[in-house]
Amino acid sequence: MVLLDGRKIANDILVQLKTENSQLPFQPVFCDVLVGDNPVSLSYVKIKGRTAEAVGLKFIMQQLPENIPQADLINKISELNQIENMCGLIVQLPLPPHLNRQAVLDAIDPRLDVDCLGKRGYAPLIPPTAAAVMSLVGELPDNLKSGHFVIVGQGQLVGKPVSFLLKQRNYKVIVADRATPNLSTLTKTADVLISGTGQANLITADFVKPGAAVIDAGTAEMDGGIVGDVDFESLKNIAGYVSPVPGGVGPLTVAMLLKNVVEVAKKK
Repeated sequence: MVLLDGRKIANDILVQLKTENSQLPFQPVFCDVLVGDNPVSLSYVKIKGRTAEAVGLKFIMQQLPENIPQADLINKISELNQIENMCGLIVQLPLPPHLNRQAVLDAIDPRLDVDCLGKRGYAPLIPPTAAAVMSLVGELPDNLKSGHFVIVGQGQLVGKPVSFLLKQRNYKVIVADRATPNLSTLTKTADVLISGTGQANLITADFVKPGAAVIDAGTAEMDGGIVGDVDFESLKNIAGYVSPVPGGVGPLTVAMLLKNVVEVAKKK
């Protein structure tokens, strides 16, 4: 079994971004808005912040109280949109239940929407998680890529954008979810299986064709740690290629997010 090492690819991207950023006539600003103090979310924000600063971006973590009214949050986002040299603004998810997720995301200026989650979007940018998955697909041998793709999960972060990008490149794609009848029978037809449900250890050896590639784009909390959709141990002697969690899609997603920030900066 070959490990699809997202960290190595991400590091190569970050080196390139640092070079590109150093050639800009100004320092781009990247802001992550965190509502509340969820420790997992805070950890993710800090990782993004450290990585952003390492490639030369100015990072702002805007932390707001958990009980902030929606109107106040939207007003704050409108203010952040106006900061000089702002080149990327995201809102850390999930949000507290009293807030309307889409209304909050839509308050981000589309030209700064580097997570690509607002309804208006900024066409030149690719959603970071989907870009990360496509980067790992690019590492696979042609005999697998010319075969059959199955995506498990139809969400906005993975399923929908990844299926769009794969179809755009004329790959053969079927999209399913956890409720699909005989899911394991379907997934065993895949030469490349991509999962992004957020259900821990959903994908076991029974779901995978021998020699197939499995890209794990799901994350869940379990026993105080982060795990993926894939039961990694059970796939060791079945799959030909597997992306680990952590160390696969995750670090690549951060790199692709910052790539979007630098793309915005280059167009300013």
